Amino acid sequence: MLIAQISDLHIQQAGKHSALIQAERHLAACVSALNRLDPRPDLVVATGDLTEHGRADEYQLLRPLLEQLDIPFLLIPGNHDSPAALRAAFPGHRYLDTGFPFMQYTVDTWPLRIVALDTTVPRSSAGELCAMRLAWLADALAQAPERPTVILMHHPPFETGIRLMDDLGLLQGREAFAEIIAPYRNIERILCGHLHRTIMCRVGGAIASTCPGTAHQIELTLDDAAQDLNFNFEPPGYQLHWQGPQGLVTHHALIGEFPGPYSF
Repeated sequence: MLIAQISDLHIQQAGKHSALIQAERHLAACVSALNRLDPRPDLVVATGDLTEHGRADEYQLLRPLLEQLDIPFLLIPGNHDSPAALRAAFPGHRYLDTGFPFMQYTVDTWPLRIVALDTTVPRSSAGELCAMRLAWLADALAQAPERPTVILMHHPPFETGIRLMDDLGLLQGREAFAEIIAPYRNIERILCGHLHRTIMCRVGGAIASTCPGTAHQIELTLDDAAQDLNFNFEPPGYQLHWQGPQGLVTHHALIGEFPGPYSF
């Protein structure tokens, strides 16, 4: 199975940096790049911050862009999203109607089982996994302890060293999350967003990774004394997660036109 991961799309009607970031143009280029892949991914997962303000008009911009994908796609919310507006904008995505206070779901129809977690807190940039969400996760994993599984979540369950983003990270439930997943050897990857960069860390025995943004990236600053959180326009990207004979293999991919390929 081949999964493409995109994240932090930040589609916006009018925001502080909307003219500079041009999120719609960047997402259109990303969709075009994914549709041209050979082999084509079986599934696209979008790991949150789909819009900038969680407004209905922003989801109305987002939906036709994503529907240009020739590939099935799954969505989870980020801290910039509104779960209610997201559900309303994508009525065909029945998995979003969970009947649960949080937008958490499992999908068992692929060779890799998908377990999606909601780490968002209303009106907060930081995230959490409360006791209810963690209990749901424990039950979901126990239902299929042998099946290869990918966990989706917006806030990564680890500190990244980018302090100003870690201050807006998963501030509650991180240790309990690691304890819950630790007994399972079937968790192939924990796929996260929020950081607008590719970062990897082992959590509870599994590999967790964050994905670059489709438009702008968070500046890589590992200085604890940094006072400003900045973004830049390093090449936008996505990740490809390929299920090989030894498990899931992750590739960082760039969106754009570059010289080559040249034969060796």
